[in-house]
Amino acid sequence: MISGTWRAVPFFPDIPEPPAADSPCPLCGRPLGTVNIDRHHLIPKSLKGREQYPIHKICHRKIHATFSERELLRAYYTWEALRGDDAIRAFIDWVAKKPPGFYARTFTSNKKKGR
Repeated sequence: MISGTWRAVPFFPDIPEPPAADSPCPLCGRPLGTVNIDRHHLIPKSLKGREQYPIHKICHRKIHATFSERELLRAYYTWEALRGDDAIRAFIDWVAKKPPGFYARTFTSNKKKGR
């Protein structure tokens, strides 16, 4: 038998708590809801980014369909910078009318394909 005090240790300590359903998406500002939620690294994980933020899946896909990881590291490493881009601004204006759980396939932008 193991002696000592018992403390609760999560089985997966690296998985953060799920976000509250009414907390806003940091990109579009709509409530997150409970379905179609991803986590976004402002500094890409492949480039040593650690901090993750809950975000709508469609918003997350739009970011990665629009920018390369190098672009995200060099110029779009803040929410304000992301929202300042014309393509992202147009997307936010469009998705603002959708419910929190909305998801549709996102296509890679022609701007990114041309690089």
